Amino acid sequence: MLGPVETKSVSPVFIGRAAELETLNDALARATGGDPQALVIGGEAGVGKTRLVEEFAAVAGRAGAVVVLGGCVEIGADGLPFAPFSTALRALRRELPEELAAAATGQEEELARLLPELGEATADRSDEEGMARLFELTARLLERVAADRTVVVALEDLHWADASTRHLLAYLFRTLRTGRLVVLATYRSDDIHRRHPLRPLLAELDRLRTVRRIELGRFNRAEVGRQIAGILATEPDPAQVDEIFERSDGNAFFVEELAVAAHEGSCTGLTDSLRDLLLVRVEGLPESAQRVARIVAEGGSTVEYRLLAAVAGLAEDDLIEALRAAVNANILIAAPGGDGYRFRHSLVREAVGDDLLPGERSRLNRRYAEALEADPTLVPADERVMRLASYWYHAHDPAKALPAVLDASVTARRRHAHSEQLRLLERAMELWDTAPEEVRATLRPVDYTEVYPPCGCDPESTPLRYLDLMAEAAVAGRLCGERERALKITKRALHLLEEEGDPLRAAWFWVQRSRLVQAQARGDGWKELGIAQELVRGLPPSEVHAEVLATAANWSMLRRPGPEAMSAAERAVEYARMVGAEDIELNARLTLGGLMVDAGHIETGLAQMYEVRDEVLARGLTAVVGRSHVNLPSILEGIGRSEEAVGILHEGLRLTQKMGLRDSEAWVWANLAESLLSLGRWDEAAEAAMSAQRAGQSAKPRGGGSNSLAHLALARGDVPEAARQLAAARASYGTHDPMPQNNLPMSYLALGTAAAEGRLLDARAEADRAMSAGFPPGTQRYAWPLLLAAAVAESDARAHALPAAQEGRAAFLERLFEAVRKLTTGAPVWLAYEKWTRAELDRAENRATPDTWSDVVTAFEALQRPYDLAQVRHRLAEALLATGGDDERARATELLRLTRATATHLRARPLADATTHLAQRARLSLTAAPPQSPADPADSLGLTTRERDVLRLVSAGRTNRQIAEELFISPKTASVHVSNILGKLGVSGRGEAAAVAHRMGLFPAETLTSGRGS
Repeated sequence: MLGPVETKSVSPVFIGRAAELETLNDALARATGGDPQALVIGGEAGVGKTRLVEEFAAVAGRAGAVVVLGGCVEIGADGLPFAPFSTALRALRRELPEELAAAATGQEEELARLLPELGEATADRSDEEGMARLFELTARLLERVAADRTVVVALEDLHWADASTRHLLAYLFRTLRTGRLVVLATYRSDDIHRRHPLRPLLAELDRLRTVRRIELGRFNRAEVGRQIAGILATEPDPAQVDEIFERSDGNAFFVEELAVAAHEGSCTGLTDSLRDLLLVRVEGLPESAQRVARIVAEGGSTVEYRLLAAVAGLAEDDLIEALRAAVNANILIAAPGGDGYRFRHSLVREAVGDDLLPGERSRLNRRYAEALEADPTLVPADERVMRLASYWYHAHDPAKALPAVLDASVTARRRHAHSEQLRLLERAMELWDTAPEEVRATLRPVDYTEVYPPCGCDPESTPLRYLDLMAEAAVAGRLCGERERALKITKRALHLLEEEGDPLRAAWFWVQRSRLVQAQARGDGWKELGIAQELVRGLPPSEVHAEVLATAANWSMLRRPGPEAMSAAERAVEYARMVGAEDIELNARLTLGGLMVDAGHIETGLAQMYEVRDEVLARGLTAVVGRSHVNLPSILEGIGRSEEAVGILHEGLRLTQKMGLRDSEAWVWANLAESLLSLGRWDEAAEAAMSAQRAGQSAKPRGGGSNSLAHLALARGDVPEAARQLAAARASYGTHDPMPQNNLPMSYLALGTAAAEGRLLDARAEADRAMSAGFPPGTQRYAWPLLLAAAVAESDARAHALPAAQEGRAAFLERLFEAVRKLTTGAPVWLAYEKWTRAELDRAENRATPDTWSDVVTAFEALQRPYDLAQVRHRLAEALLATGGDDERARATELLRLTRATATHLRARPLADATTHLAQRARLSLTAAPPQSPADPADSLGLTTRERDVLRLVSAGRTNRQIAEELFISPKTASVHVSNILGKLGVSGRGEAAAVAHRMGLFPAETLTSGRGS
């Protein structure tokens, strides 16, 4: 009678959970419709989480979904990096081999960090975006695999998850947007104490509206009765149900154990201790089966059969007999895949493990480690190193544990599991002093560190030092976000170095502290960089020397550009070339090129940056791709070459998305928004700005997106929205690390918002603050709009006779004029802004004439800035109307029509209203009389003969240079004609102009065809 009962201890009837299963089924239906779903299932140990997932998996499988499972692995309390994802992806590869291979195409080397079967993982040096890149590529892989079929990815036992797994899961929950995909995870809620590492993730998921939480409660009495009936295959006695319900308190697993114990007649005398309840059936096994259970308990969540056999040391028949007894008693079950064994419930494993004596536990770990060293094929290749490190560590053998833990740290680093790498390195530092000296002497930095000793020593012959471990741990802490721990490590390292006299190594640690201080919002990091520079001053070239100089030059480019920054960048390039530090050299060349442009050497600097961009693309250098496609277009935008910038930014989007460079992608979106604003493509700019706010992990790109949205809101007359976005930008940038590229645009917005609300004195105060701080070289692109906005506020205040305009006005205008006089005008766009600002100052003094504004209009007609051109055309029209002549009125009418067309197209309400108001005051009609049957449709648009010729070539896809060659005019003149055409057609770009020409039938198809061949 006992045999059948033992095999039924898991109820064959699924009890309760109707509401929870309905929630999961609803998620499956939504996912099948193309809306990815994220769910988290929590509940105490034994409450039935796994059973619920199994039932849902069966339902999903019957509905045609592909279901893959992955479990977080506990080995001596150390989780394996990304273990559940590796298991799930491996299962997905078995189910959909061709589909997964196609989805991973081009990124196999990176994705091999999670799924080694895809190939050899790249050995690139870890960088700031390494983990984010892996996460992004994993998300895209799942989306592609689930594009045409429903996929369910279930991850169990999240309470054991390593930090990298938690970070990846959070990333997926935040970023999955497409695909027929369900991702669900389970965790044991009674284990989540106040300081449990899973608690912050659960709090974050609670804030995500896209994540559904399911909390499993205990069974009520009726459900317990049905569960007992299912286990015993008969209706239980009500008194027995009452007793089991009271003792189990509705916990499904305890109900099973108590029901079986009661049926066996062993319930009498059993204590209420949970441990005793869990061990009662284990202790009823034959001694050999109990011994095997103890071995399995210490081996991890799952133990492979061959490994178990090697550790148990039993004859094969005896081992199989012991396993059969444990399986028949439902203590052990075969692991998924059939290659090993695990406890049916982790609570039993924990109870058996806790029952081991300390010496017994360390002895078992030693036997596991020795067996695995003797035959590494006993466990999967991607788990081998980590498990060996855990076994030796818990065997309390420092001589064996130290190298094993260091090997595991290297594996963790290569998988971008920097949280686990940091923990392992800290464990290595703990073992360092207890490991024998002869063991430490055999260790080499080339084998265990990316950060080689910066002392010029040969890493293959120099012994590994404790400071090398500290250096590696500091970088790992920075990369995984454990910056406080990393700061403490650098502090201890620098304290040790005070007695060693190793300036290069000390300088390297000061550079790390600079980065950490900035990341922790504790300062701008310059003090630390200054110390590093002093330490390397006068030393021969080295990689550390080059890195210090390159970091200082980049810092200065963003905050204090000038001759010192350029000198540091030049020396960084030179030193990096001498020592073969490729990444440092390329980054330093990007910095140098930007500084050269800022200093007025525009073409030389751009050539330097283009060379870097081309090298990066040709050699596929992931570490520099992001920066090359952020800095170069930013510089181009700064000198008014917005169209050129947009082309590189679109290329940057393609590359950063393909490579999973999510933070770099956010910067590309932010810069794209800025360039699209300049080009008058405002709706596209708004979309790009919102993408910048969504895309990255870092705050500053979000600040750039908020800045662009605030600019757009201000231009469209939505002052409250501009103020809201300005506040968002300030929050994103913070106050600990001020940069002109952030502060000056925010000052512009604050000034513009104050002026729009009629707060002239506040606008002046904002301008005064900016002028007092000064405008370093390279800040012209931000300084000119700011000074212009101040001048516009003053000229409008005078035009509208605002009372506040008089007080302090003369002194302020003098300060403003002095700032204008000193600011650089080395690029056409800066020169145009200077003319506009001076014209506004003349208008503020009632000195502006039509000639003044004509010069400004001519300057902007050569630029691709339709909104700016419309604004200065409005000013010219105003000046012409002030003269009162008929010719001037006719010209003003045409200018105002062009201005209104642009303002209407851009939805720039303040400019449109001002144009209408000016026309009404002057009694001008901006509605052109219908032409009398024009011979040519182009006449209805007011195009001149030359403009008609240019439009024909624009419609044929010609560039300005090609137009110039065909019409025998200069490229600049062609550009002016194109700008005039865009204004007359009321469009913002060449494509729209071509569409208008096609719609009106201006140029027959044969004309365009013949034009392409000319």
